[in-house]
Amino acid sequence: MTVTMVPGANAALTAENPDLTRVVVALGWDVIESHGPEAELVPLAVLCGDDGRALSNEHLVFFNQIVSHDGSVAFVDDADDEEIDVDLSAVPPEVAKIVFLVYVDPDVRGVGTFASVRSAYIRVATEDGRELVRFTVPSGDNRSINAMIFGELYRNRDQWKFRAQGQGYTSGLRGVADDFRISL
Repeated sequence: MTVTMVPGANAALTAENPDLTRVVVALGWDVIESHGPEAELVPLAVLCGDDGRALSNEHLVFFNQIVSHDGSVAFVDDADDEEIDVDLSAVPPEVAKIVFLVYVDPDVRGVGTFASVRSAYIRVATEDGRELVRFTVPSGDNRSINAMIFGELYRNRDQWKFRAQGQGYTSGLRGVADDFRISL
């Protein structure tokens, strides 16, 4: 049974599913077609330490680096808009959380925002496709939002949990880079 979440909610993944060692984190959205600039959304996963910052620039997974340096996080499919495979058993112990963001690519058709984005979601499923949790990002006034944290997988002692976020940035990728201490 899928758990539907609200912003800030947490869900136990491995405590509820003791044999769970791999998950698929799927991201999806609809973009209203436009004759002008249209949002080109780009997903990004950041592997963070206890301080909530990226461990290094090598601890990113995105279109130019589709697998983390340790192989535990990788883009695998686009059955949803994007799917990221996470081997929970292979995530290095120094990784406290994996944050899943989506930003509007400023290099494609000019600066865009989430204003034209509808039905954005993040979901966590088992390898065989059984959905564990789903978070539909609230579609408020996103005219100035150009990057957003959809959710995160995080360690709580020896268990993995998921937290729904929906936290937007008006400072785009620059704000994300500053918050997670990554260089662009």
